[in-house]
Amino acid sequence: MSSIRKGLLQTVFSGAYMKRWNDKLRPAELYEVDKQAHKMIIAWLLLQENTRGMELEERRVLGDRIVEWGIFDYLFRLVITDIKPPVYYRIKENPEHYHQLVKWVQGELEPVLDTLGADFWMRFIAYFDPERKHELADEILAAAHFYASSWEFKLIEGLNSFDDELDEIRASFDAQRESFQSLKGFRVLMDHKHHALGKFANLCGQLRFQKRWSQMPRIPETSVMGHMFLVACYSYFFSVVQDACPARRQNNFFCGLFHDLPEMLTRDIISPVKKSVKELDVLIKAYEDEELERRVFQPLRDAGYTYIVDRLGYFLGTSTGSEFHDCIERNGKVELVTFEEIQSIYNDNSYNPKDGEMLKVCDELAAYIEAYTAVRNGISINELNLAMWRLRDKYRKKSIGNIHVGALMSDFD
Repeated sequence: MSSIRKGLLQTVFSGAYMKRWNDKLRPAELYEVDKQAHKMIIAWLLLQENTRGMELEERRVLGDRIVEWGIFDYLFRLVITDIKPPVYYRIKENPEHYHQLVKWVQGELEPVLDTLGADFWMRFIAYFDPERKHELADEILAAAHFYASSWEFKLIEGLNSFDDELDEIRASFDAQRESFQSLKGFRVLMDHKHHALGKFANLCGQLRFQKRWSQMPRIPETSVMGHMFLVACYSYFFSVVQDACPARRQNNFFCGLFHDLPEMLTRDIISPVKKSVKELDVLIKAYEDEELERRVFQPLRDAGYTYIVDRLGYFLGTSTGSEFHDCIERNGKVELVTFEEIQSIYNDNSYNPKDGEMLKVCDELAAYIEAYTAVRNGISINELNLAMWRLRDKYRKKSIGNIHVGALMSDFD
């Protein structure tokens, strides 16, 4: 029977420590977990662009592979953290050396991933099979990886004019850019100044700079974007353990990935502040909705991307009032349901189910791990300890499906 364990959650969280471009001068610290979030946002946008006209089942299979393979890539990267990209690419060119590296990485990750069940582990093994045929999902993930990396390079390029590696890095990015020109949606995504989709992709990247709990010292300091990726991964793992259908797994991942999107318009406002003044929470939500419509949804609609707005709206709960509501789609309409109904009746691709309650659990579980890690790293301030106590007390007796959240949190004691 598959299950969620502390080791898996901490492994995913470890990307919050992993610095990128560590040998270059940087205007701000760049972390792997943030890059992965940006990459998967781009992958989702490319998925939308490349599946118009596809049969529903074909679209679902492609989406499933993009989500899971993206997670596999991230986990792999966490293990080989000390290998610089040029060295890694040289290793990949030698089949024997790459096979040895893959076997070593799989050995390191097996104790963490085998709790998710044999099927998940076998898919992880199969993904790195050198005989596996290259697919559209691989190209989309590679293009998304390129976008997120090149976005970072543009940030540091002007500060590193003295670096003799810069010309070589720039030439490498130029060559890669050319290789993706035929992929649908890639060109417009790279146009940050003139195209609505490119502007949206660029705007999402700015969530890297918004630190969560900015008034509290923490190690590591997680960003809003990194937190979104953590919640997306946790939601996906929870979905696997609940035997969720593929559409539900995808929806839960992408809902987690976008759930704090409005905070790029209002900044991260912690719950005690929201609840400190009567109806302030409602006021903030109304402002978020207005700004989301003005700065994101309407420009995308005007540029012909209504289908992207509709999907984002479903993830963010625009028709239900909150992203944390369980819901399905039936006959073109969104319906509120309960978690128990999703598990027993609507756990089927045809209903396009989404777990709002489980997303809330994963959101607060990520917050708990952020606070726990900071305290373990010596930042033992009252606010962090109080946040941990409140969350442990809230979930002490809470189970969702076959996952006992209280027991999971108690593993961190």
